[in-house]
Amino acid sequence: MNILHIDCSPRLGSHSRKLSAGIVEKIQTLLPGVEVRRRDLGLEPIPHLGAAYADVLSTPATLAAAGRTAGAVLFAEELIQEVEDSDVIVIGTPMNNLTVPSVLKAWIDQLIRVGRTMQSTPAGKVGMLRDRPVFVGIASGGVFTGERANQPDFLTPYLSAVLACIGFTTIHYLPLQATAFLDEDQSAQLRASLIATIEPLLTTLACSHV
Repeated sequence: MNILHIDCSPRLGSHSRKLSAGIVEKIQTLLPGVEVRRRDLGLEPIPHLGAAYADVLSTPATLAAAGRTAGAVLFAEELIQEVEDSDVIVIGTPMNNLTVPSVLKAWIDQLIRVGRTMQSTPAGKVGMLRDRPVFVGIASGGVFTGERANQPDFLTPYLSAVLACIGFTTIHYLPLQATAFLDEDQSAQLRASLIATIEPLLTTLACSHV
């Protein structure tokens, strides 16, 4: 099994990094020999879409002419290939100003391309990639879900909608909330509790890869 492990926080000791690492560790415990590919968007941000790539995507004709080998799309192809090679995707991300950080948005923008990862139909966008489990560990200084929620959540609806465009609908969110008020022991306990909730899912995943 191949895991694509993505982190988005610029802080090495961040809550989201510890949470995503815990998810990956749990998968490795259940499935020894798992291969992990790292893409650290927090420490090594990828470029936002440039003029050359935007020109390629501007019309169906320019997109068809470019194919998959044009220089403007080579980096996007590398990112798409990483996703295609994965069986599971684990994302650790902070909630920045109610939504995803810009580094995660830059990654998503490189993935979504008509005729490559999605089709545009009269009924809407249809994903062209095989569905696979996506585990998203979210760290938020405030509270955005549950009875104590006191701020909007534009992160999970956006991720669910945009990942569905390329075919990913099996998405599991693990929200670690109110991190601004947690000490390390409290954070560790909450991380363990969150990861415990997905253990049945991981057990099923392990059985499917025996």
